Amino acid sequence: MTKTVKVGKLLLGGGNPILVQSMTNTDTRDVEATLAQIRALAAAGCDIVRVSVYDEECARAVRALVDGSPVPLVADIHFDYKLAIAAMENGIAKMRINPGNIGGAEKVRMVADCAKKHHVPIRIGVNSGSAEKELLAKYGGPTAECLVESALNHARLLEDVGFQEIVLSMKSSDVRLTVAAYRLAHEKCDYPLHVGVTEAGLPGQGTVKSAIGIGSLLLDGIGDTIRVSLSGDPVPEAKAGWDILRALDLRTRGVQLIACPTCGRTGIPVAEIASRVEKELGDITVPLKVAVMGCVVNGIGEGKEADVGIAGGGNGAGVLFAKGEESRKVQGDLAEILINKVKEMVQ
Repeated sequence: MTKTVKVGKLLLGGGNPILVQSMTNTDTRDVEATLAQIRALAAAGCDIVRVSVYDEECARAVRALVDGSPVPLVADIHFDYKLAIAAMENGIAKMRINPGNIGGAEKVRMVADCAKKHHVPIRIGVNSGSAEKELLAKYGGPTAECLVESALNHARLLEDVGFQEIVLSMKSSDVRLTVAAYRLAHEKCDYPLHVGVTEAGLPGQGTVKSAIGIGSLLLDGIGDTIRVSLSGDPVPEAKAGWDILRALDLRTRGVQLIACPTCGRTGIPVAEIASRVEKELGDITVPLKVAVMGCVVNGIGEGKEADVGIAGGGNGAGVLFAKGEESRKVQGDLAEILINKVKEMVQ
């Protein structure tokens, strides 16, 4: 089991619930726009949100962002130890920085001392594009061994100044490399692991790559916090993260849809009904499994794991079924009937 660190009031690692993360892509200096995106990400299920801090104005903006955010914030810092210290002094809950890139042992000590003072954990983030030249030469490229050695070398710089509140990540856009690196890190250390496939791409292919990489590791019991990295609006990252966790029964939040792939017996427009159900129940946070099944021949039996569901019978008719209740025939707008039943259950 990994160590536990605190991120604001949240516990990360140590067998605690796996936390979902994402990152804003607004100009951090624009507090209003950045807060709007942070709040949208939180509403979509993010437990933690990261923001880029790339100049002094960003570091000053951290105070207002922290004060207005419903979730703990992480500052993403590259190279500049002064920005790291400023962000921590302005209330940031977690830091993402590589100690080997900030200018020597004394600056590492200054950052570590500030992090201790403010109880801020530090994530060391290594990826296949940022590994040190000497390690790339040693291993002949960005191998799993290369990424893990790089991350542990950075961690050692913090350990040498007495800092232990560390989280590690070793990401690649290559799914196999990502999985291999995290498996190796899991063998070599007990620091909490931030898991994700970096630069995965657009929603669709990028979601599939992330689900394979993150899901493989979670099935191995590896990973304490996850981020699905997708190009564009970051809000879909939160949904994808939750979809992965729900699929593995690692966390429950909101509606998990069960829908049959349809066949010649299908008596209702399954895809249309399922799409409407998913959309109209998207703001529900109570964990529920909701089924939309195409026929009564197999539908009720195959949907028996659902808390509530509907199976088509043709000619606008269907059967509404729920755990602990008798099935009953229904007629009319089956999507609306099912949606109303779910809303009644969560009231």
